[in-house]
Amino acid sequence: MAEVDAARPMTLAELATWLAAPTRAEELCALAGTPCIFVELDGAPWPSIAGNPNCPVVSVTDRADVPDVVDVVVADADAGMQVAEAVQRNPIAAMVLVRLLRHNQGVGVGDRLYAESLAYSALQHGAEFRAWLQARTRREPRPEPDAPAVLLTRAGDELRITLNRPHKRNAYSSGLRDALCEALAYAVDDPSVARVVLDGAGASFSAGGDLDEFGEATDAGIAHASRMARSAGVLIDRLRDRIEARVHGACIGAGIELPAFAGRVVAREDAFFQLPEVGMGLIPGAGGTASILPRIGRRRLALMALTGMRVDASTALEWGLVDAIEN
Repeated sequence: MAEVDAARPMTLAELATWLAAPTRAEELCALAGTPCIFVELDGAPWPSIAGNPNCPVVSVTDRADVPDVVDVVVADADAGMQVAEAVQRNPIAAMVLVRLLRHNQGVGVGDRLYAESLAYSALQHGAEFRAWLQARTRREPRPEPDAPAVLLTRAGDELRITLNRPHKRNAYSSGLRDALCEALAYAVDDPSVARVVLDGAGASFSAGGDLDEFGEATDAGIAHASRMARSAGVLIDRLRDRIEARVHGACIGAGIELPAFAGRVVAREDAFFQLPEVGMGLIPGAGGTASILPRIGRRRLALMALTGMRVDASTALEWGLVDAIEN
């Protein structure tokens, strides 16, 4: 059989043949020089495909029905090249992402979060993330103001939880996480709280993980155990029927991963959404592969995460990432 030709799309029949031979299937992987595969969807009946390659499978098509083996669907060749270029920059993180999404679409929230945490913890110690850390310009952390990281306001049976680090666009630090988990646990434990509103102070709901803390994890096992022991996503999911997230401005990384757990997400017109983690050699790590997956589906989530594309509020509404736009 010929070697993989990344410049020529495979047919589904060819892909099925490659995957059927174990030694050939190993070549469909970034470690063997194949960071991603393009497949063309012709009119022939789709063959039965055993297994999945260890790299993203991309199709350029306008068809609504595509075989399960396809991870990403794009409308034209230019968009396809953007995906390919993003994958080539961080092929291991891209591989982990698509394999995780394939797994997570068939399991419940708890298992999704467990698998995501294991994958994220492993990538934190990978070469791609280390290269990103070394390349970025480090700045002295800003001093924290003398104010709580999360504000609680109770009015009758409604509890408002407000992220309160506006000086850092509500970057999701360990301190903010702990305060948010405490607030959410209070709502979970108090049945008199009939409604919870989650919002953010300042110009943005949340610009995602606090970059000043990136790279601090030195033990993958402890990082995984910590993530499992204290998860804002788990608590928001438990409050799903009682909680509404109101988002605005930058909603990046955790800034959309966490709100997506809520039963209702309301965005302002200025809201925009991004998942930049693969570009750092990571994957979403605040629960996005559990929360966003059922809202927009595996292929749109893969497209967002692989490319780091910016999604505006109207597109987010069309996809189901948010439930309403209000100002």
